[in-house]
Amino acid sequence: MSVNPLKNVSLKECRRFLLKVGCQNKRTTGGHEHWTRSDLLRPITIQTHIDPVPERIMKQIIKALEIDRDEFLEIMKSL
Repeated sequence: MSVNPLKNVSLKECRRFLLKVGCQNKRTTGGHEHWTRSDLLRPITIQTHIDPVPERIMKQIIKALEIDRDEFLEIMKSL
């Protein structure tokens, strides 16, 4: 991975990460996918027309899932 692993996460890797942590793609509208999990208050939304996923979106996803950066890196290594 690069020096900043939150940058340059491809859309495919992001989807695999979300599946790995137990999220499901509940709906796709236009250029957006809405991912949910039973313990999330709000769905995670990613734009399907932007690849790689912007760093700020990855930070929001990590925050919503209540995991830290190290846990994210461990999960990404296992993909």
